[in-house]
Amino acid sequence: MRIRLLEADEAAPMHLLLLADPSEMLIKDYLASGQCYVLESEQSEILGAFVLQAQNTTKIELVNVAVSEAYQGHGLGRILVEAAIETARNQSYQQLLVCTGNSSIGQFALYQKCGFRVESIERDYFIRHYPDVIIENGIQCRDRICLTQNLSES
Repeated sequence: MRIRLLEADEAAPMHLLLLADPSEMLIKDYLASGQCYVLESEQSEILGAFVLQAQNTTKIELVNVAVSEAYQGHGLGRILVEAAIETARNQSYQQLLVCTGNSSIGQFALYQKCGFRVESIERDYFIRHYPDVIIENGIQCRDRICLTQNLSES
């Protein structure tokens, strides 16, 4: 497997990115100003992706991490998050931000296992920004939990 930056003339793997964010409009918005990386198998099949978007000169956000449903539960999410951390560090960012929903239990645990700490909670974010109700793990996704990692400390 290898992780690479998506080429300028390549279409983003929207089917994967929609697994992590149900708003195609928001995905297109952050793809326009972000960097999309893909995880490929030896047969060049795209198994996962992540998108980084600079917030300022010192802070970058991991705005999407997605793994093909057929490959979920095999550690690829952790590989993608660790690659995003390393990419941000190599680009000389001092802090990496990632946000998730209150109902995204597995993602929340993964980010903490990868060294992220809770920074803030934005109440009712998903109610205000998404037209449809989002249910995950039998829980309504309402609040956005933001976590950060200081890249100079880890």
